[in-house]
Amino acid sequence: MTGKVALEGLEFHAYHGVYPHERSSGNKFDVDVIVETEFLDSAFRDDLAGTINYEDLYAIVKEEMGKPSKLLETVGHAIAKRSLKTFTEAKAVEVRISKFNPPIGGVCKKATVTVNQIKN
Repeated sequence: MTGKVALEGLEFHAYHGVYPHERSSGNKFDVDVIVETEFLDSAFRDDLAGTINYEDLYAIVKEEMGKPSKLLETVGHAIAKRSLKTFTEAKAVEVRISKFNPPIGGVCKKATVTVNQIKN
């Protein structure tokens, strides 16, 4: 049986951005990660081994958010790629990363990038 496992509204203070001040002072980010997966029968018998472990998924997101990058696309791709590699039952991953108050010269609550990756 297929389904999705998601972590939504993960909050991080991270150092992503093109401008030097973004990479030195950091900013608030919100991350959603959705993993399309094949649930094993054991998941329906209360066995964690039959599904995506939320804690392991969070650890991937946290580690990749901790690596400063200029572009959110780069970070989203790294999260998706590692998630597909780590979880053999994963079929596809969607990662949404939002930067609050981006430096665009005007009022903007957040800028969001979405990366989708399908397992080959």
